[in-house]
Amino acid sequence: MKKVSLAALSLLFLSACSSEKSPQKSLEGLFTKDVSKRAFSHIQKLSDDEDDRAFLGKSFFSKPWVEAPAATTARDGLGPLFSANSCKHCHPNNGAGVAQEKDGGVHRSLVMRLSLVSKKKINNDLVMKNGFIPEPTYGVQLSFNGTGDVKYEGSVSLSYVRVDGKYADGESYTLYEPHYEVKELQYGALDESANVAPHIALSLVGLGAIEEIDSKAILVNEDVNDRDGDGISGKANWVFNPETNETQLGRYTWKAAAATLKQQVANAAHNDMGLSNPLYPSDNCTEFQKECLEAPKGRGDIFDLPMNRVDAIAFYLKSLKIPRQRRTENFEEGRQTFYSLGCVKCHTESYETPKYGAISPYSDFLLHDMGEALSDGHTLFQAQASEFRTPPLWGIGLYEKVSGELNLLHDGRAKSIEEAILWHGGEAQKQKEAFVALPKERRETLVEFLKGV
Repeated sequence: MKKVSLAALSLLFLSACSSEKSPQKSLEGLFTKDVSKRAFSHIQKLSDDEDDRAFLGKSFFSKPWVEAPAATTARDGLGPLFSANSCKHCHPNNGAGVAQEKDGGVHRSLVMRLSLVSKKKINNDLVMKNGFIPEPTYGVQLSFNGTGDVKYEGSVSLSYVRVDGKYADGESYTLYEPHYEVKELQYGALDESANVAPHIALSLVGLGAIEEIDSKAILVNEDVNDRDGDGISGKANWVFNPETNETQLGRYTWKAAAATLKQQVANAAHNDMGLSNPLYPSDNCTEFQKECLEAPKGRGDIFDLPMNRVDAIAFYLKSLKIPRQRRTENFEEGRQTFYSLGCVKCHTESYETPKYGAISPYSDFLLHDMGEALSDGHTLFQAQASEFRTPPLWGIGLYEKVSGELNLLHDGRAKSIEEAILWHGGEAQKQKEAFVALPKERRETLVEFLKGV
């Protein structure tokens, strides 16, 4: 058995798939001990050329884009319709998004995905490439801003309805159900069958390591018809990748709608900032938005974001370190509760990867029915309205410190890990009920464990 450091040994001990083949150097370079607001911002040790590439990607990720024409040709091309003018505005310190501004308005990192639910409007080509039918007038996402004479598309107000409940031991809890109202539509009414789905920006923890997981290791947990009868029927989302023009296994986004990190970078640049790129080559205007179609173009290239810059941003994100697990006194007890409740049936603890050895994202990266209360009405490739990809849990205990606020689940409704568990339904209903039945001490140790993974 090859020698490894004590730190690496403790990490391997925690992983269900620990292996003697885990490369010590890669493991040590992948993790960071930082627990400050900069915890998600450290870059792995790279070669000089790789370091330059990551620096370029970080620059285009962090710095604001401007509308064309501008003195700079490297960063003009924002919009004409957009939600934010830089990636970091949706991912503060590379963390997860925030649902609500301090004045009560919707934060720019909570986007409104648009689609049609009427089967009478099916367009097979659009379904194949987008996974859904975009709203005819407003497209795939409601833009809150416009450049120059281009009118923004609309705005959204957010309010909450209080939902009270009790644990088995009599202790009360309170949840808050979000309600959205689309307002100030600038290009006419939404189609009568339009659906508006709120999706908050995900944390950027471990994106490169996720891409290293072998597809077979994900698919082995697929159980669409629940053959084992445990109530868990995870399924893969097979999605169209415009880079390869092929259908591939989805791993990223709330509904596993992106096959690769590069695809997700290009898609977010297009929908959130209005940046054309080789994977999404047109401006995000519809035929009903004349001013948008006629807006000035960026002068730097045929695309606002050429492929080398898409690659650089993706490489920067792949190179980010993952926070090391933080073991507290009750960590192992909480982990045992995590297993005994069956949480691990969806939140698969660990995987072996060729590059990094054992990693512990706590996700199976499959779609699961989370119940009607969490349904967003949005179908996406194979993902149905109430189905979501199991989100990785690593680093979740640092989300609040990194982003300044904790907003969990696809719309950010949960303000704590406890609230997120209590919103679980569908395939996770039994696990939620088992959590509610626990005595307070065990509930607290479970949350303490999750804060350390």
